[in-house]
Amino acid sequence: MSPLHRLMLATGLRHSFANGYSLANLRQDALAGLTVGIIAIPLGMALAIASGVAPQYGLYTSMIAGLVIALTGGSRLSVSGPTAAFVVVLYPITQQFGLGGLLLATLMAGVMLLIMGYARLGRLIEYIPVPVVIGFTAGIGIVIATLQIKDFAGLTLSELPASYPEKVAVLWNALPSTSSANLIIGITTLAVLILWPRLPIRLPGHLFALAAGTLVAQLFSTDQVATIGSLFSYELNGEVHPGIPPFPPTPLLPWQLPGADGQPLVLNLALFQALLLPAFSIAMLGAIESLLCAVIADGMSGHRHHANGELIGQGLGNLVAPFFGGITATAAIARTVANYKAGAFSPIAAAIHALVVLAGVMLLAPLLSLLPMAALSALLLMIAWNMSELPQLVRLLKISGHGDRLVLLTTLILTVLVDMVVAVGAGMVLAALVFMQRMSHAVQLTPLEQGNPRLQYFLPSNVCVLKVSGPLFFAGAERTLQSLLQMDDHIDTLILHMDGVPVIDASAVTCLEVVINELRQRQLRLILADLQPQPQHALAQAGIKPDADWLRFEPTLQQSLQQNIPLRS
Repeated sequence: MSPLHRLMLATGLRHSFANGYSLANLRQDALAGLTVGIIAIPLGMALAIASGVAPQYGLYTSMIAGLVIALTGGSRLSVSGPTAAFVVVLYPITQQFGLGGLLLATLMAGVMLLIMGYARLGRLIEYIPVPVVIGFTAGIGIVIATLQIKDFAGLTLSELPASYPEKVAVLWNALPSTSSANLIIGITTLAVLILWPRLPIRLPGHLFALAAGTLVAQLFSTDQVATIGSLFSYELNGEVHPGIPPFPPTPLLPWQLPGADGQPLVLNLALFQALLLPAFSIAMLGAIESLLCAVIADGMSGHRHHANGELIGQGLGNLVAPFFGGITATAAIARTVANYKAGAFSPIAAAIHALVVLAGVMLLAPLLSLLPMAALSALLLMIAWNMSELPQLVRLLKISGHGDRLVLLTTLILTVLVDMVVAVGAGMVLAALVFMQRMSHAVQLTPLEQGNPRLQYFLPSNVCVLKVSGPLFFAGAERTLQSLLQMDDHIDTLILHMDGVPVIDASAVTCLEVVINELRQRQLRLILADLQPQPQHALAQAGIKPDADWLRFEPTLQQSLQQNIPLRS
C-alpha cells in the first residue's frame, strides 16, 4: 500500500490515473480548466468583496486552495474556491476580527476538516435530511441577496448592522440615496444574466453580463460609479495603485495581517477561543457543501468520490491557503457543473483552473479594476437566486408532511435571523424528533388468532400470540411493551413473535425487563420466538436469560407453539 493510499491523499487523482492518462485526456482537462478559470476570476472577486475583504483575496483562494484541493482531494471533477454559501459566515468574522482573524479561522477550520477526514466522518453527510439542506441553502440565498442591495442600488451606507432585521431597516431607510447610475448598471447586468440561458450560445453568460455592465458604466462619470478600482487599492514600492495587485500571492503569516482594529493580531488563548465557533461553522459548512458537490458530480459523471479523501483535501487547501492570503474555500457546485460540461476528465482540470486564475491576475489586473460594483452585485444576486432553489423548496413544501415542513421552515428562518450553525443544529434536532415520533408509531402489536396461516396449532383460551413488528427503541418502546400487561385474567402464556423486530435499544431492554418481572409476579409465562441477532445480543448483554418456568426463548414460532398446544386436526 502506497503512502498516499494510507494517508487517503489524492484519491481523486489516483482513481483518474488508474487506467492511464492520455494526451487526449490532458486536452480535455486543459479546455475545461481554461473555461472554469475564466468563470472563476470575477466570481472570486465578487465573493471576496461580499465576505468583507479586498477582491484579490478571493482570487488567491482560487489559485492556492483550488490547486491544493484538486491535487489532494477525493473527487475527480470538483472545483474548489470561494463560494456564495460562505458569505453569511465569513462576513461577520471579518467585521469582528478583520482579515487576519478570517484567515486564522480558515486555518483552524482546515485542521478540523483534516480531523473529520481521518476520523472517517465523510459519510455522515448522508444523515442530513433534505429539508435541512434546502432550508439553510435557501436562507443563505436570502441573506446574500439582502447584502447585495447596497451595491446594486449604489446606496450611501457606511456599514450594515449584524442582525438581519436591522440590516433590512437600514437598507430601507437608505433607499432615498439610490444612485441611478449604479442601479442602471445593476439592472443591465442582471437582465443579461436572466436572458442569456435562452440564447443559443454555449459561452459563460456572466462574462458577457459583466462586460455589458462595464460598458454601461463608461456612459457615466467616474464619480457616479463605484468600481473595484475606485474602492480598492494596493501598495507597491511605496506608491498606492487602484484595483488589485498584478502579481501572484506571496507567503505570509495570517496572524500578522490586520484585525478589526487595523493592527496585527496578538496570538493568545482568548483569540483562539473566540475563533473556535466561527472556525467550526466554516468546517461544518465546508464539509457539507463539498460532499454535496461531490455527490452531484458523481451523479453527472458516473464516477464515485472518496468522501473522507475529499474532506482531507479540503482541510489541506484551507490549511495552506491562509499562508498566501487565501480565504475559506470549498467545492463550488456551479463551477463543478461547468467543469463537467466542458469535458473535464480528472482533477488536473481543476488544477489548470487555478493556474488560469493566476494568469488572469497577472495579465488582466488593470481591466479587472474597471468592473463596477453594481455589476458584481447583480452576479451575486443571480447566484443567491440559484442557491435558494425556490422551485424545489415550493415542491418540498407541497409534498411534505407537517413535520418536514416545520424542519425546513425552522432551518430557513434561523439561517436568516441567527446563523447557519444554529439553524442546522436546530434543524437536525427537529428532524430527529420528527423521525422518532414517526418510528414510535411504526411499532405494531398484531394478535395471531385461530385460523391465521402462521398457526399450525389450535390455540387454547389460556394462550395469547402477538406478532411484534418494527424497531423497539426509547421513543415507543415503553408504550408498546407496557400494553403487554393489559392481558385478560384467563391468559397464563404470552408468546411474542419477534421476527419483525430488527433492533432493540437499551431503553426498550430496560422496559422489557420490567414487563418480564411484572408478568412473573402475575404468574404469566412469556415466550420470545424468532429473536433476531441484534435483539438477542442486546438481551444477553443485559443479562436477561431464559427461565424454565417463566421465560423461554424459542428459535421459531412453531416450536414455541408445539410445546403445549395440540396440532391442528
